[in-house]
Amino acid sequence: MPMHRERVQLGLIGDNITRSQAPSLHERAGDLIGVDVRYDRLVPRDRGHSFEEIFAQAQAAGYRGLNITYPYKERVVPLLTVADPRIARLGAVNTVLFTAEGPLGYNTDFSGFIAGYKRVRGSAPAGRVCMVGAGGVGKAVAFGLLELGLQELRLVEQDLPKAEMLADTLRSAEPALAVKVVSELPEAAAEADGLVNCTPVGMVGYEGTPVPRELMTAASWAFDAVYTPPDTLFLHEAEAAGLAIISGEELFFYQGLHAFSVFHGREIGEAALRDIVAKPAA
Repeated sequence: MPMHRERVQLGLIGDNITRSQAPSLHERAGDLIGVDVRYDRLVPRDRGHSFEEIFAQAQAAGYRGLNITYPYKERVVPLLTVADPRIARLGAVNTVLFTAEGPLGYNTDFSGFIAGYKRVRGSAPAGRVCMVGAGGVGKAVAFGLLELGLQELRLVEQDLPKAEMLADTLRSAEPALAVKVVSELPEAAAEADGLVNCTPVGMVGYEGTPVPRELMTAASWAFDAVYTPPDTLFLHEAEAAGLAIISGEELFFYQGLHAFSVFHGREIGEAALRDIVAKPAA
């Protein structure tokens, strides 16, 4: 008789996630370890409920865990226990594991960005960075940059209080770090070594680029947190300007790899998962 396969229910809560590849990644990765994974897209406005209601419904329905994406990564934090002090201080969560003791929060954007950066740039230091966007993913990337040789961070954000809050948090974590909040992009991009997009600009439905090409001349590398589509205008123009590019696909891959370990309590081979991502779903 065939062996009974474990069944695991997961989900993604976010807005504008119709084209997310997370369901395919987790469901196909489950096959590698003999687990039947069902992964649902949960859009609060489409379901007529608040984020908190959708979260509670998933927990009550027996979901093992959730991924959280824009714009809920900060909003979910009060609903969780966050054990890792590095994640607690950055104040944003993208992965939730439901346990008998309550929901636990993780941030695989943080670990995923570090891994993706190292895969492309090795041990090269981040240097001086201009980062656009100080929301949930911006927080994760900023704290990741602290571990990647960040010398100076210039934050560009329309919500200035949000940017100042992130700047204060970073200064508390790394008192010697120069962190500036600026309202004008040219000032922030001038002489920056790295250009980072942590806004939805460039995502399907939010077309455009956060940094025009004429401001890219001084930089040597660029990262875009957007991964749908992976070939954003921002990265296309950065590559044309001669910058080394770190695609949002790298962040997507590694955050998924690390979230898989959280959900299933076991590792999966990086090469095996890359093979899954490279092949179209049947």
